[in-house]
Amino acid sequence: SVAMSAQLVPEDALVTASISTDIKQWQKLHNYGTPETKAALTKQLTGLQDRFLKAYGYNYEEDIQPWLGETVMIAYLASGTPTVEEDPEQEIPIAEPLFPQPDLIVLPIENLVQAQQLLIKANSKRQLLERTYKGIQIQETKKSNSQQFSAAVLGRFLVVTKHSQTMEQVVDTYTGEPSIAATPGYPKAVNKIKASQPFAQLYLNMPAFWATAAANSGRSLDPENLAAAEPRQGMATTVTLESEGIRFRSISWLKPDSTTFHQVDNRNSSLVKHLPADTILMFSGGNLEQLWRSYLQGSESNLLTPIPPKTFTEGLQVTLDLDWEKDLLPWIGGEFLVGIVPATDDVLAVPDNSEFSQLGAGVVLMVLSRNRSRAEKSFQQLDEVMATRYQFQVEAAELEGKPIVRWKSPLGGISATHGWLERDVAFLTFGAPITSSFFPQPEALLTQTPVFQTVVPNQPNPNNGQFFLNFERTINSNHLNLPPLPQKQQALAQAINAIGVTSAVSDQRTTRFDIFVQLKTAE
Repeated sequence: SVAMSAQLVPEDALVTASISTDIKQWQKLHNYGTPETKAALTKQLTGLQDRFLKAYGYNYEEDIQPWLGETVMIAYLASGTPTVEEDPEQEIPIAEPLFPQPDLIVLPIENLVQAQQLLIKANSKRQLLERTYKGIQIQETKKSNSQQFSAAVLGRFLVVTKHSQTMEQVVDTYTGEPSIAATPGYPKAVNKIKASQPFAQLYLNMPAFWATAAANSGRSLDPENLAAAEPRQGMATTVTLESEGIRFRSISWLKPDSTTFHQVDNRNSSLVKHLPADTILMFSGGNLEQLWRSYLQGSESNLLTPIPPKTFTEGLQVTLDLDWEKDLLPWIGGEFLVGIVPATDDVLAVPDNSEFSQLGAGVVLMVLSRNRSRAEKSFQQLDEVMATRYQFQVEAAELEGKPIVRWKSPLGGISATHGWLERDVAFLTFGAPITSSFFPQPEALLTQTPVFQTVVPNQPNPNNGQFFLNFERTINSNHLNLPPLPQKQQALAQAINAIGVTSAVSDQRTTRFDIFVQLKTAE
């Protein structure tokens, strides 16, 4: 079982993945994607078989499958030893791997006799060296071999490692040293994300992850200090394959001694009902102030935060003369939404002398105001700054009889509007003109589209945030005039239709989030 396999993996493991050996699951995985990604997956699997089986004279169906159990676990260790260089004269060409070779593989044994016969066969074919460590017999390749490995039978498991030092760590764990199964909160967390017929389960050791990131960041950061400051203990996800795509049932939990606590306040945002059906990106939440406070806490412990809060607040002050904490957060701290909506072709004309390329979409921000008078004051300040500092033309206008305020850029192309929807919902748009698509109300709703209903998970419920991205109309098209992805990433992106995420705070130490990736089906 996965739980028993985890007892053999050293506690400092950076990432683990338990993967189903069910051939039906792999056939289902093979049906996803485009012809290109389907061919790439076949190439990867063939390359793996060539590297680990065919190179040693083995066949998976004949030599491995008869004794192999239901789930294989692989692991990458934070204390990983240096990788062995491949033999440049190796005869078998290997497809460039999607993932590096794991530090260790735990193979459950259903038929012990057949598994032991494999090692006997391996010894006769490769002339393996044998040694004993803590009473455990280990077989391993000679150091002169281009591909080294160590193998040992530990109870009902065959463990294969890249290096002899790693095998000794595994034996140490088998004989009593801490394993990932003993990680605080691990058993309880993975129990909460159980699913019937899972394809895989992944675990990420958060302190080890940030320590590794610090060590590889090129910055003068102390990995040990960063690991100690990281409040989260781990993150895990259970992967299931469904007819239209892949679902990730996920959880994140804090260290037992963490002084950080989650605020349990899950309030489904109702703002998404204001978005039109052609919205291509949406991010919503029920409590912006809580999100901001969590971001502040996280940035204090994580020096690798992409945008430090101070950079954001100072940038806002310098560019717009607005104090985030004093002027904005008091009235925008509740329900919020960010959306990207494509503009219609007839409003995209940009003057030839514009410094900006054609804008294919506009961004809309919506908030449920907690203080309308303060909100009005902030908008007045914004209008003044845009008019005096940036020479935007600011004018009051009406759209279908409802008042709005428009900003027009002196450079053309970029425009902005702000106004009010129902229930004290304030909105601000910028980029391409998109206000008429949702104001006063959209003709068709995003929430009623099949893609949104399929992709955005309805659990956990209630939630504190949701995310939706239509890959087909953003990354895989030119709506946003984005720079092209590298060829390999572009091929992978072409296999995705859309992605949805729903998150919630379960308790003071646990966060749950589900992700669904809708995939194309290979022909």
